[in-house]
Amino acid sequence: MKSLKNNLSKLDKPLLICTVVFFVFGLIMIQSASATESYMRYGNSPYMYFFKQLIHLGAGIFVFFFAISFPTKKYRGLALVLMYICIALLVYVKVNGYVSNSAQSWINLGFATLQPSEFFKIASIVYLAVYFDKNKTKLDSQWYRIKPILLLFIGFMLVVVQPDLGTASIILFMCVMIIFSIPSKQMKFMMYKMLLVAVIIVGGVLVATNGSLLRSYQLSRFEFLNPCDRYKEDTGYQVCNSFIAFNNGGLTGKGIGESTQKYLYLPEAYTDFIFPIIVEEWGAIVGALLIMMYAFILIRIYLIAKRATNLRGSMIAYGVFCYILLHICVNLVGVMGLAPLTGVPLPFLSYGGSFALSLMLALGLVQRVAIENKKLLKN
Repeated sequence: MKSLKNNLSKLDKPLLICTVVFFVFGLIMIQSASATESYMRYGNSPYMYFFKQLIHLGAGIFVFFFAISFPTKKYRGLALVLMYICIALLVYVKVNGYVSNSAQSWINLGFATLQPSEFFKIASIVYLAVYFDKNKTKLDSQWYRIKPILLLFIGFMLVVVQPDLGTASIILFMCVMIIFSIPSKQMKFMMYKMLLVAVIIVGGVLVATNGSLLRSYQLSRFEFLNPCDRYKEDTGYQVCNSFIAFNNGGLTGKGIGESTQKYLYLPEAYTDFIFPIIVEEWGAIVGALLIMMYAFILIRIYLIAKRATNLRGSMIAYGVFCYILLHICVNLVGVMGLAPLTGVPLPFLSYGGSFALSLMLALGLVQRVAIENKKLLKN
């Protein structure tokens, strides 16, 4: 108990307060965005998704406290094991996974569903941090530079074939950003070469096959410009209704609970399209404030990474920074029609059990790094 109090006193308080406010606001908006669909479309209680997310966040609190109580030096023995577990779960998903929205990405536990790809993101962050901290003096060797990438590539491809290109793209760019943060010229030069080769191969295959490796609904997502001209198509329909929500909200919004687009115009608006509903009900001013809050959270995490006293802690915090940043960017540019839709949830605000748990675990890891930073400075 004394150790827990000691850890709590060393948390980054501005980051903690901002994330708690975000989660509470997200819970309120999930209730507002989901009540109509839950009752009218599925015949369930209007509060079903609210209580489900509340349970997810309750479980996430235990995950958070575990993360802040577990020293990062002990990750050395766990990082590789966690990667193997996540890869094994991804293999199981491919063989016997639960299909939803055309993707075989979940494990049906009976009382809930589990999405292993969400936890693979966090396992990748910890694995890379531990690996490069342990082998930072061995990166002159080609094998030590390639070894971690091989394991990440296996997990990445297992997500691609689900198919879940949104999650796969986040895993890819997150890992690339983390690796580029390593103070090794050899590692960065190798990554440049590998990225160039990957782009040439993927581009060549897509051109040669005329995009036949992608499913029709995935190809349609690349036609993201002028969505209201394609209103009868899935992606055009969703993004056009997102535009309508933004327009309805104006500067100050229609009022909490007064969104019209959540009346089945935006399917599952409480997940990927929660931001347009927020703007419709609260207005563009609150939407801008939320983006500023995201910026504040990212700055706090970046500062924790910068102040870390070892490479392991720095890479863990920076990895979480990349993880949250990519989720924010990919979701917002999609719902604003600036890029293809990918079905990526918005941090703190979107409904989702696996994502909520993985996000709270990630925040716990960052806070653990902040705790260790303060302990070492005190000593």
